[in-house]
Amino acid sequence: MTFDLAEKRYIKETGLETRIARIVEPVANDLGYALVRVKVTQENGCTLQIMAEDKTGRFAITDCERLSKDVSPVLDVEDPIDREYHLEVSSPGIDRPLVRARDYKAYVGHEAKVELGDPLDGRKRFRGIIAAATADTVTITLPDVPRGDDPNFVLPLASVAEAKLVMTDKLLNLAQLDQDEHPIDEGDDVETVELPSSEELSEEIE
Repeated sequence: MTFDLAEKRYIKETGLETRIARIVEPVANDLGYALVRVKVTQENGCTLQIMAEDKTGRFAITDCERLSKDVSPVLDVEDPIDREYHLEVSSPGIDRPLVRARDYKAYVGHEAKVELGDPLDGRKRFRGIIAAATADTVTITLPDVPRGDDPNFVLPLASVAEAKLVMTDKLLNLAQLDQDEHPIDEGDDVETVELPSSEELSEEIE
């Protein structure tokens, strides 16, 4: 199956985050990475978090450094954030966000939390096992439905606001198997790179 770097993402983002994603995604794609998520938080005053992955779903410290190096000057030119901020580039992690159809397909049988932007049958939050996934839906099997009711809910990906895997023994075992098959070099186990913004660099120079 062809790995589409720019496959549509299903995630609720603010207007600022959407704008930043449009700036960052082409840079990531040029390096062979897929953008997972962009998030702006108030941590440390203001922090811009960029999450990305390669076609295997991995993102080592060297990948973080490459993307940080290439995206920083582009962000400086576009200047989407009108104040000082910290830049963090990281991997999706084990209990990763689920943002594309392929993410759900890859983790069928694992537990996930999904929140919809609009309620489905009066419910917005779903936590259960990913039973199936298509190009535009995911089926979640819930453990807490009343006896006699169908535990399977088919959720439209277009309605998903946020979704992520739940940390379970099964997921940890999968991550351990992947680590055993694809060991990372010593010192490459740190998967987040933080860089000062251009404003902070200017202050240090002054």
